[in-house]
Amino acid sequence: MRIIVVKLGDIQVCGDFIVMQKAQQLKPQDIVILLKLFSVQEESRLVDIASDLGLSQSEVSEGIKRLHKAKLLSSNKREPLRANTLEFLLSGLKYAFPASLGAVARGVATAHSAPPLSSSIVSSEQERYVWADPMGKDRGQTIVPLYPSVPVAVLKDLALYELLALVDAIRIGRSRERKIAERELTKRIMTE
Repeated sequence: MRIIVVKLGDIQVCGDFIVMQKAQQLKPQDIVILLKLFSVQEESRLVDIASDLGLSQSEVSEGIKRLHKAKLLSSNKREPLRANTLEFLLSGLKYAFPASLGAVARGVATAHSAPPLSSSIVSSEQERYVWADPMGKDRGQTIVPLYPSVPVAVLKDLALYELLALVDAIRIGRSRERKIAERELTKRIMTE
């Protein structure tokens, strides 16, 4: 008896059986990788991206594959697809990766408490948001970052910091903060 195996995308047909392969869903760190690709000026090596983000090379490589499959990266897996990325960040991110709030603690400012929004939105100390980090300079209600290494990674890359803070403002902000964050994020994502 001979068994014929045919693979059709995510479906594998094996004789009389259909085997579904595990779907590769986006992970929160994939969004950090995607935003890092926007913050670098020239093509970076995976090892450099991994080092900057506090991820392993294999995590970055797998994240890039998932981003490509989600149609957020071009076919060469290096260039973000700007319109698709913007649509996902503005409309889907807060549902796919909702923000989780924690206790008040010391950390790195985020959302409307961080640049670029902190210059146009004035908030009281009770309304400040931070990513928990014992070395942080700010104090506020904590937001769980998309990936644990975010508070350290953003200190090395101001453009990445602003992108992640804007994303948090969309995930957690009230209507006014979200609208300003959407406008700022659109400028940064759609400008080459």
